Amino acid sequence: MSGHSKWSQIKRQKGANDAKRGALFTKLTREIITAARQGGGDPDANYRLRMAVDKAKANSMPADNIKRAIDRATGGGDDAEQFEEITYEGFGPSNVAVIVAAMTDNRNRTAADVRSIFNKAGGSLAPVAWQFEQKGVISIPLTGRDPDELSLTAIDAGAADVDDPDGGSVVVYTDPVELERVRTALASAGFEAESAELSMEPTTKVELTDEKSARAVLGFVERLEDLDDVQDVYANFDIPAELMEALEASVV
Repeated sequence: MSGHSKWSQIKRQKGANDAKRGALFTKLTREIITAARQGGGDPDANYRLRMAVDKAKANSMPADNIKRAIDRATGGGDDAEQFEEITYEGFGPSNVAVIVAAMTDNRNRTAADVRSIFNKAGGSLAPVAWQFEQKGVISIPLTGRDPDELSLTAIDAGAADVDDPDGGSVVVYTDPVELERVRTALASAGFEAESAELSMEPTTKVELTDEKSARAVLGFVERLEDLDDVQDVYANFDIPAELMEALEASVV
C-alpha cells in the first residue's frame, strides 16, 4: 500500500468532510466558471466542465450553486470574475518536489502567498514538473464488491494501473485521454466513481520514514491547500503505510 496514495485518499475524505464548506465551494465555483468560460456551459460538450460539476456534486455543492456558477461564466449572471490559472513549482521540506495549481484574480497576491509558505518551510521555488506526469485518477468505493473484479474490469477498459490504498476503495490510473472512457466502462459494470479527475502524479518519490519529517511535509502541503487561490497541490513524497496510519488522525 502506497503512503502517497493513502494521503490522496485522505485529502479526498478531508475535502468531503471539511467543515469550512464556504472555502471549498469557492474553489469548486472557480473551477466551474473557468471551465465554462473556456469550453461553453454544456457539461455534455465540455469535458472539463463535466469533471468540475461532478466534483462539485461529489462534495455536496447545491445544484443552484452549480447553475449560478455556469451562468456567471456564460453571461446568464451579473458577476464577471476573471480567473487566471497559474502553476508554481518548487521544493519543500525534505527536498520534496511540489506543484501548486492556482486560480486567481490577483497574480501578485497569490505569488506572494505561495512564496511565503515555501520560504517559511525552508523551501524554494524551482522547476520540478519533470518529476511528474499527468494521469487520469478515478477513485471507486468497493462497497462490498470484489477488488479483483474491479481491477480486471479497469484493466480491460484501458486503465494503466490500479491501486488499493486502504481496502475501502480502489484508485484507477489512466492516460489522460482515456479517463472518461475508463470511467464510463467502470460505471457500466456497476463501479460508480466517487471522483474522476486529471492529476499530476510523481514519477519519482521521496520516502519519509520519520514522524518529524512526515509531519513537516504534510503541514507544508496543508498550508498551501488552505490558500483561497490554490486549487490543487501535488507532491512526490511517500510515507510508509504504518507511519501514515499513525499520522492519519491528526491530518484528517
